[in-house]
Amino acid sequence: MARDLRLTRNIGIMAHIDAGKTTTSERILFYTGKTHKIGEVHEGGATMDWMVQEQERGITITSAATTAFWKYNGEQYQINLIDTPGHVDFTVEVERSLRVLDGTIATFCAVGRVQPQSETVWRQADKHRVPKIAYVNKMDRVGADFLAVVSEMKEKLGANAVPIALPIGAEDKFQGIVDLIAMKGYFYDQESKELVNYEVRDIPENMVAECEEWRGKLIEAAAEYDEALMEKFFEDPDSITAEEIIAAIRKATIDMAIVPITCGSSFKNKGVQFLLDAVMRYLPSPLDKGQVEGTNPNTGDAEVRKFNVKEPFCALVFKIATDPFVGRLAFMRAYSGKLDAGSYVLNTRSGKKERISRLFQMHSNKQNPIEFVEAGDICAAVGFKELRTGDTVCIESNPIVLEQMTFPDPVIGLAVEPKTQKDLDKLGIALGKLAEEDPTFTVKADHETGQTVISGMGELHLDIIVDRLRREFGVEINQGAPQVNYKEAIRSTVQHREVFKKQSGGKGKFADIIVEIGPADEGVTGLQFIDEVKGGNVPKEFIPAVEKGFKSAMANGVLAGYEVTSLKVKLKDGSFHPVDSDALSFEIAARQAFRKALPKATPVIMEPIMALEVVTPEDYMGDIIGDLNKRRGQITSMDANGNARVVKANVPLSEQFGYVTILRTISSGRATSTMQFSHYADLPAALAKDVIEKSGNKKLGEDDE
Repeated sequence: MARDLRLTRNIGIMAHIDAGKTTTSERILFYTGKTHKIGEVHEGGATMDWMVQEQERGITITSAATTAFWKYNGEQYQINLIDTPGHVDFTVEVERSLRVLDGTIATFCAVGRVQPQSETVWRQADKHRVPKIAYVNKMDRVGADFLAVVSEMKEKLGANAVPIALPIGAEDKFQGIVDLIAMKGYFYDQESKELVNYEVRDIPENMVAECEEWRGKLIEAAAEYDEALMEKFFEDPDSITAEEIIAAIRKATIDMAIVPITCGSSFKNKGVQFLLDAVMRYLPSPLDKGQVEGTNPNTGDAEVRKFNVKEPFCALVFKIATDPFVGRLAFMRAYSGKLDAGSYVLNTRSGKKERISRLFQMHSNKQNPIEFVEAGDICAAVGFKELRTGDTVCIESNPIVLEQMTFPDPVIGLAVEPKTQKDLDKLGIALGKLAEEDPTFTVKADHETGQTVISGMGELHLDIIVDRLRREFGVEINQGAPQVNYKEAIRSTVQHREVFKKQSGGKGKFADIIVEIGPADEGVTGLQFIDEVKGGNVPKEFIPAVEKGFKSAMANGVLAGYEVTSLKVKLKDGSFHPVDSDALSFEIAARQAFRKALPKATPVIMEPIMALEVVTPEDYMGDIIGDLNKRRGQITSMDANGNARVVKANVPLSEQFGYVTILRTISSGRATSTMQFSHYADLPAALAKDVIEKSGNKKLGEDDE
């Protein structure tokens, strides 16, 4: 019998680092009966943070998936839960999780409020149209202010944040919450390790007026969205039932018109059961999302799959992980149909069939075997040969390609080499597995220096990779200093004629092309190739070779050998020899044209610019801003947040290595910073000279065969 999808919730927990996501996940697992002991992050015992590196550092690095069950309104609901990282270096984990979730719990710290990474994950959720419930955690901490978080959500996130609960007390007097729909107080006993550790009592007298006011605002927000409710609201607000309010808020939440907001203290076991009820009440089931759109790879036509077991099977692979016991795991979200373990699926990227030998329901890093997976479920599969993150798998008779995932380019590199010769092969295999797991981690061999360069999203990202190489794969390595991933571009347009001739007895080589080379149109990355040849002066069969030549030449720019990320090439004219011309001749001519024309097209080196946010007591503002100016930083804003000052600046990555340590020194350890990639900008000419010299770029010779 097919499962009732109405009772399924695919949800994630997303937030800024240290807002208490993993602690909240641990409480959810405990109260749903999934674990019998509460795991604590600070003790390294959290179920969802199963990696050694996560336990040591007290942060989440990979998104862990688990399945739990919760009884609400007399019905058993299945929750597929994904706990995502908060650190900016691992935003890709959040991005790919949000791609497959139906709803999410956005967690905020009652003291830190809306922080930079909260804004980033919020925008990511908006991009994928994922409905949200907000949960204000850490209400027991000094400085906790629930309503300040609500107003910051409206200001900074543009969210229509509507409280469905109010805190009873705050800081060390935080006792529980008031349910604004039922108008009852939940008083929690934090010492109790029972599944029901609260009592429902009347609202404290001193809070009645405030609760009435916020209940009015809640009904008003629901009525704005539901016309029938609006009429009742004007005629007789008291006649509106709790069920009507819940139904209207649910509809508005799924449509992303409202964000219901509740609060609690996960660490003190307060407010989690209410949050779970709110998830069942307001967040969508797969049926509410209805369908997924894609394209037919054979015809290019748009296709739709309804979230239904009777439809043809299709699923999206959103993560690849390596497990020491079962091998490579592909995490999949099934959108339609049903897949049995042991059956074959089509990988629409490679066009090949893959056998899925076994299917698992995941619980953090443990697997429970299952016989089949159905529409709306999240599972892990093993047995495949070449699945990658972002691949669509479906049945061969009804192919579909779901929207591809896009990942940012890495901005920082590190040269690594094995300590001993015997580690050489192991290093290659280990780096291959890690690159497969993480699309923002890349590996490149530098043929000139013989080094292997690994690139990622930040210093912490590469730290974790190096640590995993040692522990998981047993590879000891030497590492160089971090390097910035510069790129090259051109700023003007040039015309160039390239004639390539080679005569060496017998059949020679000949190609002649006239090209216009310039910057690509705005928003275009890669090679923008336009064929403008008239009258067959360059035969049609050689034109792809010209394009291929330019494409391969873009891997090494003319200034310092960095990649040229975008280029526009118009092939204007040319000529050929009936005997000596072939595709290779035209490819070589294109590579040579690239080498000779680019130095005349105002080439520049581009550097990654990071968006930095520093939160500091006012006393240290002057020193911090002075230091940022020395680092070529451009201050974009200075705001007050309570007693602290928030400085936002754009700073080149090359100036930011080891910044955390220097900031601690300047501020006596009282300032904190977060940094994430913003954009690429031209490197000033005076500094570009140093970069070119350091790169040791040898201009490639003309005999570029």
